[in-house]
Amino acid sequence: MRASLASSIAVTCAAVLALPVSLTVPAAASAPPAAALALPPAPELPGSTQSLPLEPLGAANRALGGAAGSGEQGLGRRNVRPFSLVGVVWNDPKAPLHGTVQVRTRAVGGGAWSEWQDVETHNEEHGADPGTAEGSARALRGSTAPLWVGDSDGVEIRVRGEERLPAGLRLELVDPGEAPAAEPERTAPERTVPEGAGPQTRSAMAPATLAGMSDAEVEASAVNARLAPYGATWIPALSKEETEREVRNVPQSQAVLAAPAAAAAKPYIGPQPKIITRKGWGADESIREKGFVYTKTIKAAFVHHSATGNNYTCKQAPSVLRSIYRYHVKSSGWRDFGYNFAVDKCGNIYEGRAGGVAKPVMGAHTLGFNTNSMGIAVLGTFSKSTPPAAVVTAVARLTAWKLGLHGVNPKGTSYLVSGGGNLFKKGTTVRFNSIAGHRDGFATECPGGRLYSKLGTARTSSAKFQGRP
Repeated sequence: MRASLASSIAVTCAAVLALPVSLTVPAAASAPPAAALALPPAPELPGSTQSLPLEPLGAANRALGGAAGSGEQGLGRRNVRPFSLVGVVWNDPKAPLHGTVQVRTRAVGGGAWSEWQDVETHNEEHGADPGTAEGSARALRGSTAPLWVGDSDGVEIRVRGEERLPAGLRLELVDPGEAPAAEPERTAPERTVPEGAGPQTRSAMAPATLAGMSDAEVEASAVNARLAPYGATWIPALSKEETEREVRNVPQSQAVLAAPAAAAAKPYIGPQPKIITRKGWGADESIREKGFVYTKTIKAAFVHHSATGNNYTCKQAPSVLRSIYRYHVKSSGWRDFGYNFAVDKCGNIYEGRAGGVAKPVMGAHTLGFNTNSMGIAVLGTFSKSTPPAAVVTAVARLTAWKLGLHGVNPKGTSYLVSGGGNLFKKGTTVRFNSIAGHRDGFATECPGGRLYSKLGTARTSSAKFQGRP
């Protein structure tokens, strides 16, 4: 996509796993020394959120005696600043919204209003596990799923409750801002980072490479520094042979994965796919919490759909990601983007939550089962729409690599312990397919019936990419 990076960037996918994995990593853990960061502050990335309190709507509320929080709330047609994604939030994250949320919007400059569109209201199945620091943060709010509506400057909304509506309903209108400017074509040197080099060695390249990057951007880039240079907009693909060779070259004493000797000699790992980094899709690193949170390993991958609708082009996918990210952090109160990875309808793979694509980053995707798992969100809604073949292939390639780094057979099963949810009580040990759907761990429609039905194909293809018989 943007800058052309030679796949000869001398960095190994398994070597990344040699970086320390503690439950919390300080902001400067893998970054160059402070002296290397003495740079002008990076310009603030664009993007904004309008938060509008909802009001009681007419007869429906009066028929119920005008009780606060009951009946129907919303906003009549109004002009607003440009936005592209909508959602509704409320005060108590534990309070469900039983009812319907519908919006219609006016396209920028056109004056044409859309038809009423449904917003997915059942969103409590996404989020951090109960009892974790993120899952009990004061900033948390209840929220619907976000809905991508495209460039708009007018909005109307109605929320109809089947019972008492939660308090503090607000309409969130998210503007993703302009996409980051494309970088000029460039080629990386043969050995940007010497094999086995640590953070101090990597810092030698800092002055030229880190110009214009903020501390938070350096932090997010540093954890991928063995896969691509600091500030890279994408991580290059490797062939299966290159990936396996690099894994075999990592000493067992340095690897997080203590794979048996036989597995090291013949690792079942799929080829490293091309992954667009957070820098590549324009993540504003200043809005997330500092540092990263890790789990011990990755035993399973949960597949989701974002429920944001399918009315986007693949060129718009970075804007969709920036909008979801801002909605997760600024509107819902999460520490970062919820999913570990995202896949668009064209099969492009994106880095999600910060912390390193090859590392076991704790996400907020499958409430109750975020520990020792990863979350992949396919951008779109697949309850009635069939996902393109490119989506299924991308999920297979990504899981073949990432699960392979952790010794997991995509056609096998794994055991996870529930952190609490509506299907399994806290402490329950549950057996999952290694590639599972969100609905396997929580009573939800996610990832949509049409995408869920494709997971068997993804498992088979993923195992083939790993070279399994």
